[in-house]
Amino acid sequence: MLRLVFGRSKINALRPALYRMAYAWCGDAALAEDLTQDALTKAWLARVQLRDEKALKGWLLQILNRCWIDHLRARHVHEDIDAWHETLESADDGPERLCQRREIVDCVRAAVARLPAAQRQVLTLVDLEACSYLEVAAILEIPIGTVMSRLSRARAQLRDWLDPALRDSTRAQLRRIK
Repeated sequence: MLRLVFGRSKINALRPALYRMAYAWCGDAALAEDLTQDALTKAWLARVQLRDEKALKGWLLQILNRCWIDHLRARHVHEDIDAWHETLESADDGPERLCQRREIVDCVRAAVARLPAAQRQVLTLVDLEACSYLEVAAILEIPIGTVMSRLSRARAQLRDWLDPALRDSTRAQLRRIK
């Protein structure tokens, strides 16, 4: 049986992606860092179990998911998590444009936070981390059909919530400009 052993640098290179997911799931920077560190430690200790180095990212995200579930079980809390901590801002944008983007990002974050945790996990893995449905199914240990239905429901719900909110926000901004 072939066992791959790789350096700490390959695991640590995926730290930012793990942190983004952890933060998107828990909404707390300190907890996200703890979850990331826990996942990296567990991955390092179990590194000989990974058979295909190409699956490293999915394997690490699966470990992170287990750390997150363990954390929730330990706290016996089933609270919603925040999502998407990064905003896309250009240095060329003026104050009004930056304000508008922040309002939109806040609106999207609030809507994502209202989603059930299972839908939020699938949505962030697919749309934020660009994982395939197959990877998400493996990471969360659920059937691929469940991934697709959760994603579909999450996107439909966000569309329902955000369409009116963004329209209202745009109207309010237009009134301020006039």
